This record gives sequence, structure tokens and C-alpha cells, in this order.
Amino acid sequence: MSLGFRVLRPTQRAPDALLDRFADVLTAHLSDNMGRLVAAGSRLRPMHRSGRLVGNALTVKVRPGDNLMVHKAIDMAQPRDVIVVDAGGELTQAIVGELMMRHAQKRGVAGLVIDGAIRDLATIGADTYPVYAAGVTHRGPYKEGPGEINVPIAIDGMVVHPGDIVIGDEDGVVAVPLQQAEQLLALAAAHRAREDVTMARILDGTVDRSWVDALLKSRGCDELG
Repeated sequence: MSLGFRVLRPTQRAPDALLDRFADVLTAHLSDNMGRLVAAGSRLRPMHRSGRLVGNALTVKVRPGDNLMVHKAIDMAQPRDVIVVDAGGELTQAIVGELMMRHAQKRGVAGLVIDGAIRDLATIGADTYPVYAAGVTHRGPYKEGPGEINVPIAIDGMVVHPGDIVIGDEDGVVAVPLQQAEQLLALAAAHRAREDVTMARILDGTVDRSWVDALLKSRGCDELG
């Protein structure tokens, strides 16, 4: 087997019932409960008009500017996979465009996450099919390789393993390790419940803001004037 140019088969997948439970979970709540350290950074933005993303990570590592292995990933993807591409964050060549997006959509792929550039933004930006990327360019890709499929990758500061649960919304993308899914569902639900209480108190004027001055005082902040 040639390291750097290989196609592996996935060893784990989340069942549909588990994926469905993430349908309304906010990326912010997951990120906050993962130490605020593991979510993909601000460069990966939703390029589509609207639409949430939930699915199993099918990971792809490519040479910057080359999309040969992304084509292979689309051909081998299963329904509800999310094709997550480590393209090195390079924005010189687009890794996917409208044709590849439609092919992936037709095959039941849940969405695309590209740590690199896309093109055909007018079409992608008007659609509800989830596409996240770091930028846009008209310049097309090469198809030479090398590359790898179903290996651990890193996209904009976030490590993604094959079979991780990938969640995307308007704020960005988070990958949840399958082994931590149940724990994070519980933590995110509790987080949302606390925020609902806080919002209700904000709206009725009873929210307690004394913690702000208390924290400033504990940090040695002087309030003058």
C-alpha cells in the first residue's frame, strides 16, 4: 500500500437514529462543551443559502489544488456521508464546483466541507445543499493525485477521523467523535436548557448581571470615575 496515495474503507458509522438526534443541536453548544478547542475555525464558512448539515465523516486528504480523490470519494460515498476535505487551506484552485456538488447530492451525500476553495458560488450560494469552504476562486483544480481517503485529517485546526459525526450550521462546523456522541448530546441539551432560562430572564428583566462586577473585582480591575 502506498502511503499518501490510498483508499481505505470506513470502519465505523453512526446509525441514522443517532444522526437524527443531532438535527437541532447547535454547533456553538457542542463547541462550548468540547473545551472551545476542537471546532473548525472561522475560515470554514457556509457557502450555501441555508440548511443544516449532519452526517458521517468521509475524510479526504488531497494535494492543494488537486481534486482527484474527491471525485473518488463522491463515487464511493454512502447516503448521509459528509465529504470532509483537507486541501491544506489553499485558495488558488477550486476543489469543487456545481457539477461535483450535484453529483454528491444525487448520491445522497449530506454535504461537503472543503478546507480550500470552491467555485460556481452563484449556484451554490442560492441552494440549500450544505457546502462549507474557506474561499472562492474561478480557477479550476488539477486531477493528478496523490491523496488519501478515510484517514485522519485536520481542517482549519480541527482533527476529523473517518466516521466522526459532522454537524454544520450558520456558525460553522464541528466534528464529534462517535464514542463521545451520547455524552455531548446530553451536555448540549443541558446547555440549551440553561440558555433558555437566561433568555427568559433577559426578556422579563430579571436577569442577574452581578457576576460581571464580581468577576472584574476578583481579577483586580479598578473602576474609576
